[in-house]
Amino acid sequence: MSANADVSADPLVQRLADERAIADVTIAYCWAIDNHEWDVLRKSVFLSDATANLGSELVGVEPIIDRCNGALGRLDTSQHMVSNHQIAIDGDSATCRCYFHAQHVRKAAEGGPNYVVAGIYADQLVRTANGWRIKHRNLSVLWTQGNFQVIRG
Repeated sequence: MSANADVSADPLVQRLADERAIADVTIAYCWAIDNHEWDVLRKSVFLSDATANLGSELVGVEPIIDRCNGALGRLDTSQHMVSNHQIAIDGDSATCRCYFHAQHVRKAAEGGPNYVVAGIYADQLVRTANGWRIKHRNLSVLWTQGNFQVIRG
């Protein structure tokens, strides 16, 4: 390939760029919820009419944000991490599944300050003019450890 070649015309390069961008959306979600940057969820992660199953069925980005804020807003800190992304792209649509590991800390919680949740995020995404966005997110819990009261308040 010449130095002046348009790499975006290379299907492999485009696929790799799309996969990286999709993984970045899942990472942006983690940073946003841990830092309570709800506007990032609105502008960079979800479609405005996104749906999600985060323990209950949610329709629209605002109910998704309300659910995240309700679960995390009273914590002293949280740390969400994602890994092992499997991404399938079909034109301007994609699916992504990845593992998540989430640590939740509330020092004042009776019974201990820590609660860990691990599971799978399964996402449906679409390519928009502003990049890939989550159309639907499904959270499946695989295991938990610690004091559930940390997130119950």
